[in-house]
Amino acid sequence: MSDLPSSALAALGVPDAPNVLGLPAVPRVCVLLVDGLGWEQLRAHPGEAPFLNAMDGGPITAGFPATTVSSLGSLATGAPPGAHGLLGVQIAIPGTGRLLNCLRWRDETVDPETFQPVPTVYGRAAADGVEVAYVASPLYRGSSLSRATTRGARYVSAGGLGQLVGRAERALRRGDRAYVTVYHADLDATGHRYGVGSADWRHQLRFVDLLAQRIAEVLPPGSSLYVTADHGMVDPDERIDADAVPALAEGVALLGGDARARYVYSEPGAHADVLAAWTATLGGRAWVVSREHAVEDGWFGALGLGMLERIGDVVAVPHADLAIVASEREPWLDSMVGMHGSLVPAEQLVPLLTASRP
Repeated sequence: MSDLPSSALAALGVPDAPNVLGLPAVPRVCVLLVDGLGWEQLRAHPGEAPFLNAMDGGPITAGFPATTVSSLGSLATGAPPGAHGLLGVQIAIPGTGRLLNCLRWRDETVDPETFQPVPTVYGRAAADGVEVAYVASPLYRGSSLSRATTRGARYVSAGGLGQLVGRAERALRRGDRAYVTVYHADLDATGHRYGVGSADWRHQLRFVDLLAQRIAEVLPPGSSLYVTADHGMVDPDERIDADAVPALAEGVALLGGDARARYVYSEPGAHADVLAAWTATLGGRAWVVSREHAVEDGWFGALGLGMLERIGDVVAVPHADLAIVASEREPWLDSMVGMHGSLVPAEQLVPLLTASRP
């Protein structure tokens, strides 16, 4: 995921941007980011997404954790989560004893532009004279997460599929060079509520396929379209409640992350006991490692200054058909069917598909 933005800037001729993916030089680039469109789910539904399945391209990895805030950070900066610091849905605010929900971001003491310190590719492109636009729902305009991830871009509100297409087309035609990101969230929301492969999800995928097709059809000359996603999704049947299992609650000060990628912040002196208890309880159903182990293995990429403390002392990542819920701390998970965050291919692999107009 983090290779795409720098490669897009290189394609647009922005200096000092490594073209890791070898994208062809063009004056206009459009990135369609479909929230929740995993590669495996897309390939399993060719009837619902004939246009997307016929596009050139293949899978890339989302990065860990496979979740929206982390991938939006990577798409915005060209850096891995360890560098930009948006390391999951709920992460520790170092030195405070509190968690920050990076989606809702209701803690006014945390400045988004400081908490996510890496300059954005949007700002870099704009500084080089590229017209830069971020086309998305008006619901996210001015939100803290948007301030952390879209600064440097002109935010263009679009309230429906037709507006996404029309405003993307107009943005692409501005100036001599243009970099336009289009973000669509409905497939992810449908998967969370009804499950991947449900009738509702499959109908929504048809609309996503039409969205991609219509954007491809209105590309101005000299444009490349790249369709990608922030993560895949699974429907775990088994759930273990960290608030109801004593072994998972003992010695735990804060429980962060998400159901498929947990950060466990232990109380002082309890780290070894917490690691042992979580390892014993989750058995062969999850990777349970210390923070140091996860960092050394490169799960987060290179860490920026001060980012280590945002990660839990213990990191628990289900690889089996399992979700680690928390009925008291996170009651909203009870209504979720589809989930994501893990290192398994169904959640990690996302498409990178392309269409162009010479």
